[in-house]
Amino acid sequence: MMKWMAAMAFVGCANLAMAEIAPDALVKKTAEDVLAVVKQDKDIQAGNQSKIFALAEEKILPNFNFDRVSRLVLGKAWTKASPEQKQAFQDEFRSLLLRTYATALSKYRNQTIEYKPFRAQPGDTDVKVKTQILQPGGQPVAVDYSLEKNGEDWKVYDITIEGVSLVTNYRGQFSNEIRQGGLDSLIKKLAAKNQESNK
Repeated sequence: MMKWMAAMAFVGCANLAMAEIAPDALVKKTAEDVLAVVKQDKDIQAGNQSKIFALAEEKILPNFNFDRVSRLVLGKAWTKASPEQKQAFQDEFRSLLLRTYATALSKYRNQTIEYKPFRAQPGDTDVKVKTQILQPGGQPVAVDYSLEKNGEDWKVYDITIEGVSLVTNYRGQFSNEIRQGGLDSLIKKLAAKNQESNK
């Protein structure tokens, strides 16, 4: 359930790479754009994997700062990793996130997003956009997006759901694997999971 909520939250991050628009306006506009596609596309609602993956690939993943996310998730292991290991990890981690988002899109069932008042100072380059996912017949789920300005673009580097940071959550999972088998073992396990899901 938590994974699915996490993935639903990422839908709000679609198409954030537009300059000169406030981060909260970007989250709102692009979430509505993605959900509109899902609502109208019967193939996506029926679970068409190729369409779901294409939507997630085009609208969601380009708007993350994968370098920063990877550094935060791997912690000390990132600084010790070779360039080849860094690239291999990013490739597999990106595939993992793509599968997670695709699963969320296929399970969309009339959830709506409520946007909290946005608070930031002029010139801020690191901000938080607070929202709630409203579910028919369920409790609202608090979702906070952490974004940073990278050049002219805003990029997402973390999402916190009901007080739980996705970066912190993945870091805990991955650090256990790295302690037991090293970074190469983690990369192999992620690759195996991604391959299994593609069958």
